[in-house]
Amino acid sequence: MTTLVLAAHGSRDPRFSVTARRVADAVRIALPGVTVELAYLDLTAPLLTDVLGSVSGEVVVVPLLFGDGYHSKVDLPALIDAAHAANPAATIVQTPVVGRHSPVPALVERLSEAGAGPRDGVLMLAVGSSDAGSDASVIGRGRELSAALGRPVRTLFATRLGRDGAAVRETVDALLADGADRVAVSPLFLSAGLLTDRVERYLDAMDVPMVVAGPVADHPCLVDAVARLYTAAAVVVAS
Repeated sequence: MTTLVLAAHGSRDPRFSVTARRVADAVRIALPGVTVELAYLDLTAPLLTDVLGSVSGEVVVVPLLFGDGYHSKVDLPALIDAAHAANPAATIVQTPVVGRHSPVPALVERLSEAGAGPRDGVLMLAVGSSDAGSDASVIGRGRELSAALGRPVRTLFATRLGRDGAAVRETVDALLADGADRVAVSPLFLSAGLLTDRVERYLDAMDVPMVVAGPVADHPCLVDAVARLYTAAAVVVAS
């Protein structure tokens, strides 16, 4: 059986690894009989290089990333190449990021769970990238979320908030101008963390009426995306 390695970004915030482990547990339930390992690109143990050095045979790496930028196109392939050079007996294949499969159903459900309503303007938080294509795909997700909700959605890259959170103020002003009574924060993140906390602090300081949805985390939509990516790649690597 082909081993599945989930590659998460990693964070100094302990909430991230707790959430990532929940995702891994949910994937194990969805893929009975498959060995599922969890690894991180940076900041959190076990690192991907260590996990790939310990496995053998056929391996599928699924990036738990929503943007298709530097980490998926440069960083991760380099780590896999290095792991293969050190462990040539292993056949390692990387799939597209989980963000290739639409996370919008998860975002809609998380907003509903948080009590967001039809008069709320949605602020979708995401990680920005130096890759223009990655940013464009995230903005596209925001448009999909707007269509699903039937109300305005503004995308804010949490890595580009500007001086004193100027981008947060600009985005909030746009939502209020669109007619929103309240701001509903929708994090396109695997887990809550330092970036989402920073945006919330700016919103608190602005005294803006708001509700904050939970991150995607182990939503069935994400688990299904992992399972589909793994299954397709496992067929290829085994052929």
